[in-house]
Amino acid sequence: MITEPMHVAIPTAFYDNEELNTTRTIEFIKYLYKNGIESVLVCGTTGEQHSLSLDEKIELVNALNEDDIVNHMEIIFGVSSIRQKEAEKIAEAINQTNISGIMLGFPPYIKPSQNEAINYAKAIIAIADKETILYNNPSRTGFDLSTEATIELSSIINVIGIKDAGDNTKLTTLKKNIKKPFFYYAGGELGFKEKVDIGYNRLSSIVGNIYPVEITNWFKRILNKNDIAMNELEIIEKQITESFKGNVIFNIKKAHNQKSFHLGPCRTPIGHYN
Repeated sequence: MITEPMHVAIPTAFYDNEELNTTRTIEFIKYLYKNGIESVLVCGTTGEQHSLSLDEKIELVNALNEDDIVNHMEIIFGVSSIRQKEAEKIAEAINQTNISGIMLGFPPYIKPSQNEAINYAKAIIAIADKETILYNNPSRTGFDLSTEATIELSSIINVIGIKDAGDNTKLTTLKKNIKKPFFYYAGGELGFKEKVDIGYNRLSSIVGNIYPVEITNWFKRILNKNDIAMNELEIIEKQITESFKGNVIFNIKKAHNQKSFHLGPCRTPIGHYN
């Protein structure tokens, strides 16, 4: 089950030749756990998912399930593919694990119709048989899940929320029409306070990769609408702004590589480090 109100969407570790480093990826999850993070999203938001082959994704699924960390923290796995058949194979692998749930992304580039997207989602959700967060990311995929499609998919028992639901009007319509408890995840820290004000109630964190303790405390205060001291707010807002300058995945890896927790490079064309 997915119960934590915040998860950290982690980068994937690679060797210097850009091959998947499964061991280091899991070590990084354990590092976050030791720093107070209770939930992570693997193979998801950081955008590296679509650079991974089907075999690499299934390797990550199996490695996570074989490691004891899956019994101590909430692991959410990102599922998406330009081919539905491949996404179904990932879902099938996840079904047999202790992974808590999935974040279901829609195919990039091909721009399915709303009905095609609904059928795609229903098939994968049924196979995985895990709690599911829908992931709507039109700026990356070219596809925008409609309000009507979101409402239809929300009727599935395992669908518990959506990441990046949309603008104020879209969110208002969803909250009015979805009667069951439903979670609205903000994608990243930028503008999070304003999103909470319009109804978002969970966070898919990016900056928590670099500042896990600080972001956790900041998130809880904003979600509970508690005051934050001005000097403390200025510090955390600077950390967030700096993290999102340029390519955020590059910045996360650079920050950890410089601290001797080697996550390796990004896959080209995203830049490498010396």
